[in-house]
Amino acid sequence: MGIVSQEAIKQFQALMDRVDEPLKRSFQNVHQGYLVETFGRFLKARDSNVAKAHKMLVDCLNWRVQNDIDNILAKPIVPTELYRGVRDSQLIGLSGYSKEGLPVFAIGVGLSTFDKASFHYYVQSHIQINEYRDHVILPSASKKYGKPITTCIKVLDMTGLKLSALSQIKLLTTISTIDDLNYPEKTNTYYIVNAPYIFSTCWKVVKPLLQERTRKKVQVLSGCGRDELLEIMDYASLPHFCEREGSGSSQNSQNGADNCFSLDHHFHQQLYTHIRQQSLMKDSVQPIRHGSFHVDVPEAAAERTRIAKTIESEFNKFGNRNGLSESLDGLKINGD
Repeated sequence: MGIVSQEAIKQFQALMDRVDEPLKRSFQNVHQGYLVETFGRFLKARDSNVAKAHKMLVDCLNWRVQNDIDNILAKPIVPTELYRGVRDSQLIGLSGYSKEGLPVFAIGVGLSTFDKASFHYYVQSHIQINEYRDHVILPSASKKYGKPITTCIKVLDMTGLKLSALSQIKLLTTISTIDDLNYPEKTNTYYIVNAPYIFSTCWKVVKPLLQERTRKKVQVLSGCGRDELLEIMDYASLPHFCEREGSGSSQNSQNGADNCFSLDHHFHQQLYTHIRQQSLMKDSVQPIRHGSFHVDVPEAAAERTRIAKTIESEFNKFGNRNGLSESLDGLKINGD
């Protein structure tokens, strides 16, 4: 996590001791008993500036309270077929754990279409996976490995990445902003695999725009990245698109039980069962309204907006330079 001074931790804790309910209650849900690690994450996200880290955390807690995030795991996306559509078009799953016990999340960036549900369902699903990771997956890993495990690894598959990805810039920027402001420093390393030329072109331009802290987290691996990833995880934990060259991240590449993107995979089955059980418990106390979950999202930081515009510009240049028929004209940004 990097070095954070004990003095900064003490100052941060003194400030947080003054917050009132319901922020204090929400903060308990955030830190899950790992106070030092939580303070460290927010301090790292704000370059060890205690005042800025404190503001960031208080803003996060206000966001959680105002949007009822602490109860989002009791709000299933129903019916099941709608949720299956979300899973088939927002490719993410837990493939296993690293040798150090960090959860390995696989993300099919290139083949995620985000075209089976509304904007808000995808945001809701993303936050639910974040909350399930923080409240179930990480505590379970900490108990199993006998040490605090508060971060994860992400393997991003770029198979199938094309110009039409620009239609999802608003959604992806929203999700990224939510993560940056409310779940900072939860990812230890991002591994990029199966990167096509179009990604490599954009990465060369975007990389210098990123903060050094972020750049150090991103590793672009050759091909499917299997050999490099096997140095930090066992074969059983490899995402299916890393098992062999050209395997890709298609949700049809393996049967549902073996594909961590699929609703039939044990991770998603456990997640969905957990959400339904929490929903039944909440319903027994007070009936809750089902439906898409609207979350207020702060405007993206200037840096993030600049990066999004740079990506769009580079995609345009790539398309024009290669004479691709996949025109960017008329592409609609998802959302309301």
